[in-house]
Amino acid sequence: MAIEESDEESIEEVSEQVKDLEKKIKQFSLDLTLSDKDDSNNAIVSINAGAGGTEAQDWAEMLFRMYSRWVERMGYSLEIIDLQPGDEAGIKSVTFTASGKHAYGYLKAEKGVHRLVRISPFNASGKRHTSFASVFVYPELDNEIVIDIDENDLRIDTFRASGAGGQHVNKTSSAVRITHLPTGIVVQCQQEKSQHRNRDLAMKVLKARLYEMEKQKQEQKLQQIHESKGEIAWGNQIRSYVLHPYQMVKDHRTNLEVGNVNAVLDGALDPFIEEALLSGKV
Repeated sequence: MAIEESDEESIEEVSEQVKDLEKKIKQFSLDLTLSDKDDSNNAIVSINAGAGGTEAQDWAEMLFRMYSRWVERMGYSLEIIDLQPGDEAGIKSVTFTASGKHAYGYLKAEKGVHRLVRISPFNASGKRHTSFASVFVYPELDNEIVIDIDENDLRIDTFRASGAGGQHVNKTSSAVRITHLPTGIVVQCQQEKSQHRNRDLAMKVLKARLYEMEKQKQEQKLQQIHESKGEIAWGNQIRSYVLHPYQMVKDHRTNLEVGNVNAVLDGALDPFIEEALLSGKV
């Protein structure tokens, strides 16, 4: 009717209403997708550098920064559980919690291997280099969910925390490493000054990983979770971040491409997460 009457004001108003409706429909679709009992939980995220030394460790740190920015954009809170610095630059691994509504539901879409292609800043010859880092995501368990762990199945080691941290960190064995003997799962925490606090945080991660293992068994996906690091790096790649010879981020599950790499690395992950969730390719 507005078109027939050449009512530009009404056409513009309807156009805005349609855009608003599209946003609501998309959010409603996402809400329907995030229906798993774990989706509303907080997320425990672990980033591990792949083979490649300093290059891969630098890439792991870039990914950590990217997720930190995304967490900030979402209004979530982030707590580092364990961080292993790289030999020269970057990080070897980091484990953190992202706390907020549907944190696990969204971040589970990021589980897999992330590939970076760029001119190496660590190579004087300026050659193009490919780096890999893996991202694992687990739901943080509610207190109502009980995971029985036999103390006899645990080996608990304490050691001095590494890296910068002041006199206390260097002089006391506050860091804790827990090995679950039946499964071989190893978790550790060294961020807190208190050994008891580190132990509690490490147990939280262990329970989450054991829960996820059982869930994956039911879904017959256990093999994918427990492949070796090398196999993961080459066999479960979900996304490529290309900085040279052109700039493009491509998700290999949905074929979504974004040309603004800097924005993505600054935490603009919503298009990739939403596309993966809505397509069911998570």
